Amino acid sequence: MVLKTNSLYKSGKALMGRYKKNPILLPNKDVWWESKAVFNPAILYDGNKVHMLYRAIGEYKQYISRFGYACSTDGFTFERKNEIAFGPTEGYEKYGLEDPRLMTIDNQVYFSYVVLSDYVVKGPIGSTALATTNDFHNCTRLGIITSKGSDNKDVVLFPEKINQKYVLLHRPRSWVGPKFGIDKPSIWIAEGNTLSNFEKNTILMKPEQDWEELKIGSGPPPIKTKHGWLLIYHGVDKDLVYRTGAALLDLNNPVKVIARTKEPVLQPQEPYERIGDVNNVVFPTGACVIDEKLHVYYGGADKVCCLAVVELNALLQYILNGG
Repeated sequence: MVLKTNSLYKSGKALMGRYKKNPILLPNKDVWWESKAVFNPAILYDGNKVHMLYRAIGEYKQYISRFGYACSTDGFTFERKNEIAFGPTEGYEKYGLEDPRLMTIDNQVYFSYVVLSDYVVKGPIGSTALATTNDFHNCTRLGIITSKGSDNKDVVLFPEKINQKYVLLHRPRSWVGPKFGIDKPSIWIAEGNTLSNFEKNTILMKPEQDWEELKIGSGPPPIKTKHGWLLIYHGVDKDLVYRTGAALLDLNNPVKVIARTKEPVLQPQEPYERIGDVNNVVFPTGACVIDEKLHVYYGGADKVCCLAVVELNALLQYILNGG
């Protein structure tokens, strides 16, 4: 393991270390559907292998995304297949698939992903769909799980039921204004008896700091720790710079935020994060714990897949101490 540790906080305190061999995945110019960009990887660690679904772009005119698959035995070096793991086949997927998140609930692998209503003509109005898989290539679609017109992205499920309910985090961009009690897109939490019907929506977190003042959204699915559910999320400032924050949610009542970082734990710094198809973006979409270290996988500048690592306990203490 070779890490390049950089100061990630204004205070100069460094907790997270970028993998020195970043990016861990680059576009493959020899394969048409991933020749332009590969980014925003979803991650699932089964104790032996780290499985990855990543978003891939092969052309810019229609900008239709597909998902590729890669795996690793150490969490650092990934081997990928040359065939599409998951591509648009349904009517609601016509304009592509984006930003998968992987999770396991009751020993079943699920992944959420964004589908676009009409990216080219009307702009990127998104919904989120859900699917299951046993091998990351053969998938069963469960359909769209977000409400129509909510422009709902960054949807992740908790990896277990809480109080006999499925629990979901989401970011409905259109839920702003006096009716909703917030003026910026925020992270909401919902619960449901099934995976297709979530109710009792509650605002979980809203933008608070300058680096997240435009909007925030969930990153990887929450990770269970002894101090609470660890939520890695992204924040966007007025200059459209994407940074990463962290929070802890109560284990039995995740509507309660125990603590939250005031400073970003990762922000665009390296060339592969600052220059790409969308400049100045670190966008976390996957995470797992290996040997008591948190591996955070993220998209750099909407172009490449990257990795940063931190001692799990050090990050938890940092969050609890006020970040």
